[in-house]
Amino acid sequence: QVQPVESGGGLVQAGGSLRLSCRGDGRTFSHYAMGWFRQAPGKEREFVATISWTGSRTLYADSVKGRFTISRAYADNTVYLQMNMLKPEDTAVYHCAASPYDSDDDKRYIYWGQGTQVTVSD
Repeated sequence: QVQPVESGGGLVQAGGSLRLSCRGDGRTFSHYAMGWFRQAPGKEREFVATISWTGSRTLYADSVKGRFTISRAYADNTVYLQMNMLKPEDTAVYHCAASPYDSDDDKRYIYWGQGTQVTVSD
């Protein structure tokens, strides 16, 4: 299937860590940039991080820079988002998506996962 599938969300205390996974389709995964976006209740979807299809370039939102790390494993058709030093404001549904471009613009992303909930308590 082309649609990515996310996993790894959950409830964590502030300062804790989570690792999100996003598994894609082997036919397309290796040729697409992969990005993570998040949407909190009552807010618009926002960019979190992206990684180029070669894995050589990454881009992060200022709000997560230094705390989150995006990576990809071609053998498993999986992209990861390691989230450290989590804050309550990181609470959101996290979606991964595939795009021909490693962009922070969600309009450039073609295939979207259903999302995984991340909740950070005080």
